[in-house]
Amino acid sequence: MMPSRDTSLDNLLDLHGQVLVIDAAGYWVRFVVHQVPVTAQKPHGLDYSMTMHAPDGTRLVGFDNAHQVEGKRRAEHDHKHRLRTVKPYAYRDAPSLVADFWSEGRWCTISNC
Repeated sequence: MMPSRDTSLDNLLDLHGQVLVIDAAGYWVRFVVHQVPVTAQKPHGLDYSMTMHAPDGTRLVGFDNAHQVEGKRRAEHDHKHRLRTVKPYAYRDAPSLVADFWSEGRWCTISNC
């Protein structure tokens, strides 16, 4: 018997390339998600960037993994951005990642970050 495929991971991968307007004010989100070989920086085998933007395009919230942070040292692991702040993010699984992103973004649109 073959092991069952993780459909929650498939659902996350299906978001790749999606840009969604999320409210009448014009806030929008963008998803970039690829499956990649497992590395120390990407132990879950994902290269992802999920961002929420204000109507003028300003990034309000972002969840992603290892990359160079402008003016700072390289972010070596998963982390989240809120405006100019960067904090570690503990990736657990695909459904939690999406839920955490929407939760952070919902707060941001309500309070204008």
